[in-house]
Amino acid sequence: MASGRIDWVDYAKGFCIIAVVMMHSTLGVERAAGETGWMTYVVEFCRPFRMPDFFMISGLFLANVIDRDWRLYLDRKVVHFAYFYVLWCAIQFILKSPVYVGEMGVQGTLFAYLQTFWQPFGTLWFIYMLPIFFIVAKAARAAKVPWQVVLAVGMVLEIVHAAGASSGLSPFPTGSVLIDEFAARFVYFYVGYIAAPHIFRLADWAMANARLALMGLLVWGLMNGIVVASGYSLLPFVSLALGAAGACAVILVSALLSRLNYAGFLRFCGQNSIVIYLAFFFPMGVTRAVLLKFAPFLDLGTVAVLVTAAGVIGPMIAFVIVRGTRLDFLFKRPRWAHLGPPRSALQAAE
Repeated sequence: MASGRIDWVDYAKGFCIIAVVMMHSTLGVERAAGETGWMTYVVEFCRPFRMPDFFMISGLFLANVIDRDWRLYLDRKVVHFAYFYVLWCAIQFILKSPVYVGEMGVQGTLFAYLQTFWQPFGTLWFIYMLPIFFIVAKAARAAKVPWQVVLAVGMVLEIVHAAGASSGLSPFPTGSVLIDEFAARFVYFYVGYIAAPHIFRLADWAMANARLALMGLLVWGLMNGIVVASGYSLLPFVSLALGAAGACAVILVSALLSRLNYAGFLRFCGQNSIVIYLAFFFPMGVTRAVLLKFAPFLDLGTVAVLVTAAGVIGPMIAFVIVRGTRLDFLFKRPRWAHLGPPRSALQAAE
């Protein structure tokens, strides 16, 4: 543990954010090239647990703050993310406006921008959904809804969503990112909240029983790979089980890594995961365009790896450059965007 932080949690966040960048990078490269590369298999392997683990980790420390008064709670868990969402939506639209105007015209582009306030935009949907999850969790607690009921509802929503996504036998997907992602992801966030003590005990157990943890990871990896390869990973109940199992696997990996001193960069990524999440689209897009045009000798899998690296490292460089300057509002919420006294340091996505 360093500076009051729990190392394995930072490792888990780092793993999750790199997996997210890897997915967008790989799919973007393959879409631009019109064919697939070997990295697509890595992306598919991670698909069942990539976002479930991200949301589970985001709910881990909710118990520490859920009983705060609404003003402070909304400032930390809603206004914080809303500020970065609105800011970076505007930045992305400005950077992409020549393409959008060419395709949709000025009026179409303006309407598309307005839609981002109720239809989460592109890569930023995660920080759009988090405040909604935080509000629902606190409202349920304030209304004294038993956690078992909330959990059951979350599980049913995920199962029904999976039924729609895999076979069309449910109302999902509705076409609304807000509704669809809430149904698919809320259960993992809520499990992170209510099961936090058990999750921390699991991490402690892994650190104390490294060999058994590694054996468990091997069994999980084989099972996850087999189910994904068979095409059954999106089925109802199966997707929920794989999401939960994969999230536990990431916790085991992160706990084991926290015993070593060789993955400091992964921990740093986790400590600044929101920085990477907000800004990875730009270095990712530029690197993809350059490599596909000027490095045709590289296979698509290697291109995807290099684009992923640029998407992770680029925002870190930008963060260091703007810190303490007039541009630090890009990654640090200014005083006027607080409902109460601001924290002195950048508030990470928790």
